[in-house]
Amino acid sequence: MKEGISEDGNNFIVAFNRSRSFDSISQKFQFQKGRLYSFSAWIQISEGNETVAVMFRGGNGEPIRGGYVIAKHGCWSLLKGGMVANVSGIVEISFECKNTAVDIWIDNVSLQAFTMKEWRSHQDMIVNKVRKTKVKLQATYANKTNIEGAIISIKQTKSNFPFGCGMNHNILTSDRYKNWFGSRFKFTTFTNEMKWYSTEKVQGHENYTIADEMLKFAKDKGISVRGHNILWDNPVHQPQWVQKLSPQDLKKAAITRVNSVTKKYLKQLIAWDVMNENLHFRFYEQNLGENASSEFYAQVYQIDPTTIMFLNEYNTIEYSGDEAANPTQYVKKLNEIISFPGNKGILAGIGLQGHFTSGQPNLVYMRSALDILAKTGLPIWLTEVDVAQGPDQAKYLEQILREGYSHPAVKGIIIFAGPKEAGFSVTTLADENYKNTPSGDVVDKLIKEWKTGNLELVTDNNGFAQVTLFHGDYEFTVTIRRVISRLP
Repeated sequence: MKEGISEDGNNFIVAFNRSRSFDSISQKFQFQKGRLYSFSAWIQISEGNETVAVMFRGGNGEPIRGGYVIAKHGCWSLLKGGMVANVSGIVEISFECKNTAVDIWIDNVSLQAFTMKEWRSHQDMIVNKVRKTKVKLQATYANKTNIEGAIISIKQTKSNFPFGCGMNHNILTSDRYKNWFGSRFKFTTFTNEMKWYSTEKVQGHENYTIADEMLKFAKDKGISVRGHNILWDNPVHQPQWVQKLSPQDLKKAAITRVNSVTKKYLKQLIAWDVMNENLHFRFYEQNLGENASSEFYAQVYQIDPTTIMFLNEYNTIEYSGDEAANPTQYVKKLNEIISFPGNKGILAGIGLQGHFTSGQPNLVYMRSALDILAKTGLPIWLTEVDVAQGPDQAKYLEQILREGYSHPAVKGIIIFAGPKEAGFSVTTLADENYKNTPSGDVVDKLIKEWKTGNLELVTDNNGFAQVTLFHGDYEFTVTIRRVISRLP
């Protein structure tokens, strides 16, 4: 370690002569169980550009990657991240860069501790700022005379924030499932029914019957549908016959698939997951070349230029240890797709699945990841949120949903959960009798909390009334109370 001085005279620390990826400066801190620790530092490297991660190492010696940044030579980049302390004890903070030939320059290191109550308070503050607006209403007669004492009744008819739930084919044969779903959600994603292996089990024999019936149900109930998915880069999840094709035949089949499903549901969906899990798997890249996914996005864009096209991926927000899908890698892949010839102007979106384990979610890392992705300016959706079974499943589900909802860049959330009758076993919201589970109670509570209840306001002597409302559509009814004077 040595000290460096920038051109403007600012001092910074340099980690040099590195022989291992995790060789860097380090500092030990006392962490307290249950606290959330938010970390930041400005990073630069001696040459080129490389991913640098902040590492937290507790008493058991197992390091936790708490955040990432693509550091560059010649300019400072902000690394943000952190962790939630599951135990009290000494934690060593250091940095990791796989390229040991570069020196790591570090400046303005910050570590802040928050209680869960303080973290929640900040979430609520952001919700009030970005999900609500103060509205000033005025009641007047046709001649512009103010109406004092008028009663303004307010009813929200639609939320501006899409909060929905996955849906599967069981809804077609269960009235209880239909009633349960229709009374709660106005946004959905079909869990499997639009996927290639569901619609073309035998080559050349397409069957969209189930997906069509589900889409009809959704339309009848005023439910908007995300398309999931056009292609899946995982070789295991191709139709069986696809896995046996030559590269030439695979390309023909994939192009036919893209054309078929995109044209069939043209202007009927609010989004498409064009390529699923493109950071973890490379089935199409290995068989058709490095630009395969980008070419498929271009093909969809030519057919349907008005529907948002998502890159849908897991572990970008839920697991900081997955280097393949960390937010810097996500942005890198997304930029490759957007910059590909033919994709200029594409309506791209960031799809984050959000499959969390049963342990305490790292809300600090989740927020830092969302911050990095938000810099793209593209809409972010949490597309498949669920939490593995455990004693605190409902509590952790609520924490995750609140973190997503409170982030300004998040434009929608779909949970992959539902009633037991429909086979939802990871996060079950209702038991076999359609009685809420604790997780179901959480979802119903948030649906109610994130909308404006029925209100009645009374106008002042200038005919005005003020109120803060969640963004959405409303019906307003004005009732005028007339006082009739009687002469003796």
